[in-house]
Amino acid sequence: MLPAEDETVVVEFSLAVGEGQMRMSAQVPAGETNLTQLLPVLQSLDSALIGEVGEQLQQGGRTVSCRAGCGACCRQMVPISIFEAEALGAWIQTLPEDRQRELAARFDQGLRKLAAGGLIDRMVTGDWLAETDSARQLALDYLYQRVACPFLEEESCSIHPMRPLVCREYLVTSDPVHCEDPATLKSEPVMLPFHFSRALNRIGARVENSSRGWIPLLFLLAWMKSGAQPGDAVTDIGPKVLYLFIQQVTTTDDATTTFA
Repeated sequence: MLPAEDETVVVEFSLAVGEGQMRMSAQVPAGETNLTQLLPVLQSLDSALIGEVGEQLQQGGRTVSCRAGCGACCRQMVPISIFEAEALGAWIQTLPEDRQRELAARFDQGLRKLAAGGLIDRMVTGDWLAETDSARQLALDYLYQRVACPFLEEESCSIHPMRPLVCREYLVTSDPVHCEDPATLKSEPVMLPFHFSRALNRIGARVENSSRGWIPLLFLLAWMKSGAQPGDAVTDIGPKVLYLFIQQVTTTDDATTTFA
């Protein structure tokens, strides 16, 4: 007998990080689902991880300084997985037409500014996520263009509940003003034991090799025109999709997984 469409099951697992264990649980569909549909679950798990890290920082006398109203990091290049691009694209299409036009104008304005700064070609050919001097310089050159994320409004994220995983994972304990020019001002990033955003990118690279599994957020509207639905390529019952994802989380990060 197949599970009912709305039937769910709780999956419990632990992530071994360093010498400690982090217990986590997630409620996932018992029946067939795909990785894009599972994003709200992954976002919740990522937030739980970050909350735990924040508590550990406080115990050590440090606090995360990121707050609503500080949009410095929202002017960096944001790499979003193709699964997040699919979900954001579907959400945008549900908005009233005037709101869609407003967002489209912001995307267009940002791309025009980057083109004027000679960055578009470099964005297409460069590997932003590589640990190289050229990649770091490209990221800085993008930041210096001061192109705000199209979803930034009054220095706050207008899509905060569904913001990309990489945005959740970028945290600092230093004065937020240091984020405006990390080349000359010393920021103090929060080191996470593992990164859910990287796991999504790794899976995405298998599905859509041409994009490395991720795109710059400002390319979202152009990517949407392809009609791609990468989530369909990672489809199974909910627990198995989650298991696949968590295995990727621990592939190269310093953690191992045990499922209950």
